[in-house]
Amino acid sequence: MLEIGFMGLNGKYIGLAFWLIIVGLIVLLDQFTKSLAVSSLQLGDLVNVSSIFSWVRWHNDGAAFSLLGGLDARWFLVAISLGFSVFLIRELLKTCRTDEHMLCLAYVLVLGGALGNAIDRVFLGYVVDFILFHYREWYFPAFNVADASITVGAVFWIACGVFNVGSGSAKNGRVTDV
Repeated sequence: MLEIGFMGLNGKYIGLAFWLIIVGLIVLLDQFTKSLAVSSLQLGDLVNVSSIFSWVRWHNDGAAFSLLGGLDARWFLVAISLGFSVFLIRELLKTCRTDEHMLCLAYVLVLGGALGNAIDRVFLGYVVDFILFHYREWYFPAFNVADASITVGAVFWIACGVFNVGSGSAKNGRVTDV
């Protein structure tokens, strides 16, 4: 039977509810920071904070790095985000009952970011980007909290797969029953 409880950080099992709360916090932080950018900056604004960092308000109607931008791919991207979110929830359901907390964190970070950007696409038709790093004439694509969450989650996910990071009993080639 599926348990959705929280057994604590000292125990081997951290319940699904705990991980879903983290997802909710990521989505809330993402939406809050985007609302701050929208309320304090006009579309196209660029405010230099330092020689390498600026606040901006740009709208991205495409995917990461503006791929598919201008192609009216809004609902396609929403469908991809929601479909991948269902996959991640399924994986989280399986993984949260193990001691693979790093993998759970990876899923949660990607899921929170995907849902944060999907909310923008559904209600606005674009994603609000507001963080910009640059050096002289070089500019990294603008991004937001959801994008950062997806990126960090992807790095953790890769680390778990390639280096077997954070997989407690799975490191020994066996997964114990919980």
